[in-house]
Amino acid sequence: MKWLSLSLSLLASCQAFAPSKSPLFTHTTTTTTSTNTQLYQQNDYNVVFRTSTESDSFDSLKLGTARVHRYSDPNSGLDGDTEYIMWYHARDQSLNEAGKDLPPLSTGRIGRATSRNGLIWERDEVGSVDTDMTGVSMGLNTDSWWGFDTAHVGLGQVLMPMVGPAIRSEGGVYIMYYMGGSYEETQIGLYLEDEKRARVPEDAMIKGMKLKIGAAISQDGVTWGRVEGDDPSGACVVPYDAADGNVADVSMKAGIPEELYCGWPEVVVNPVAEEDQKKAAKDKKRDNFFMYYSTMLKDTKEKAIGYATSENGFAWTKQGIVLKPTPGTLDGAGCARCNVVKKATLDAEGFWKEDDSGWIMFYEGVSSEDGKHRILAAESDDLESWRKIGLVLDVGESGESWDAKGVGSPHVIRLDDGFFRMYYTGESESGETAIGVAKTLDLSSWVREQAELSFAFE
Repeated sequence: MKWLSLSLSLLASCQAFAPSKSPLFTHTTTTTTSTNTQLYQQNDYNVVFRTSTESDSFDSLKLGTARVHRYSDPNSGLDGDTEYIMWYHARDQSLNEAGKDLPPLSTGRIGRATSRNGLIWERDEVGSVDTDMTGVSMGLNTDSWWGFDTAHVGLGQVLMPMVGPAIRSEGGVYIMYYMGGSYEETQIGLYLEDEKRARVPEDAMIKGMKLKIGAAISQDGVTWGRVEGDDPSGACVVPYDAADGNVADVSMKAGIPEELYCGWPEVVVNPVAEEDQKKAAKDKKRDNFFMYYSTMLKDTKEKAIGYATSENGFAWTKQGIVLKPTPGTLDGAGCARCNVVKKATLDAEGFWKEDDSGWIMFYEGVSSEDGKHRILAAESDDLESWRKIGLVLDVGESGESWDAKGVGSPHVIRLDDGFFRMYYTGESESGETAIGVAKTLDLSSWVREQAELSFAFE
């Protein structure tokens, strides 16, 4: 229908990336010439993962959030014996077919890839045996027709709370936090500001937009089992809607604003100081887990980041909003899709030393001036109150850059050489998406990292 096409395009203008030129990052082209071989950097030199070239693959259309774990085997006896695992969500063309009426996002199904250096990746083309599509690690919920995740799913975070950030122990359990949408219909106008809403018929509907958050567990990181949440749909965190008959069952702090969706969950384990471990083990009300999620506020249509806390990582209490747009700035039109990391430095002996109370949040900001998505940062001492720092990674310098239209969905890991590496999703002017990398020593001055070398023969 014509109105549906118009409505989805208006909604996409609220969700999609937009182009920009930036003076922040200047990339010098390095040329090394021998007799007839030229080594050079292209404008996609920091791309590490692209959509599949197989048209029937679940990740052939769009790529979204990537979450990377880096593990060293302390028992291998080999220097540099490291394994990287990436989980990511993606979409194929079948989810955009007429009649599905899903939001124009990159969500669909969740896949997995592995690497020895974090730059060259190999897809898991088999996936889990119990999913609805080949090569998928976490697929659509085909077992519960009433589930919140029957139409599309997207990745939030993957944790392995019982081990350190770089050492995996046998018998550990992964926890995946993800969001999903069902085929429940909601009015498109609910997600649009007044000017755009006036251009859409009141009966224009969209499916799968009322995102909810769920959890799943796995022993191998490949096959996942959903954990039934307290909500009737199976979700563990849902948007607060005062008109919802189940709202009495939602655990939350008084004064929480109404929300239209909850998605892109980022979960952080709240560390315990060594001297407080015995006391913390007996405290059943301690907030051992913090979740930061992207939402849209019903009354103001602001895209904001809310947070919830949990003692066990499965039952959550909403605490409120931690980041809201600041008018006239690079996040004046929205804050979303974040990653929270502990501040740390590498000591003289080669060990990472964490700041006792320092945290930094990397998040996706939408400019109120040009509508472009960029990666910004905020910092906190207690995981509750956050102070905005500003821009850390801008869009590509030129219109030909692979990430010229937008950058977002950041995820940061530590490396052995004292650097931090950021994985992020970028989109080109033509709408193609990929995952790229940037590096820094201080968590603030980020530069795009060389990931690919291209050879031209003359």
